Amino acid sequence: MRRSALPRPMRSAIRSTLCATVLAALLVPTAATGQASKLVAKQATNPTLGRTILTTLKGRTLYSLSAETGGRFICTGGCASTWRPLVVPAGVKPTGPVKLGTVKRPDGRTQVTFKGRPLYSFSGDSKAGDVNGEGIKDVGTWHAAVTAKAAPQPQPQPQPQPEPPYPY
Repeated sequence: MRRSALPRPMRSAIRSTLCATVLAALLVPTAATGQASKLVAKQATNPTLGRTILTTLKGRTLYSLSAETGGRFICTGGCASTWRPLVVPAGVKPTGPVKLGTVKRPDGRTQVTFKGRPLYSFSGDSKAGDVNGEGIKDVGTWHAAVTAKAAPQPQPQPQPQPEPPYPY
């Protein structure tokens, strides 16, 4: 029978430490498990625009400002009360029907982006499906976040006309 080189109290301490480490690894999320994610947007076909757009989970249109690119923010201060930033808690990965990203706002909050542009809802939209912010010109132009053109509606086919009777 082979005896361990470590005294019994030391083996017990190592075993306890090992068990505690394994238990902590199971209970505490780590970078290997990825960051938390949260569904923040959905798609909807908007008949007014004839396109498929991004909306909030409640169906409110999401917009971006054409001049906000490359991490440059124009909509700050009072603008952010009219154009409400779509934000997530720091460290949360936003998800939706398309690839979304994040950018840090000047006020420190984390804003959701689509194609590199920060997303906002418009206070002038009163219900799901409204697109009252579309085309508003400011320092740039506000546009709904378009994910696809709507499927073209089939055009009615012309009906053949009966030929007039020919006199013989």
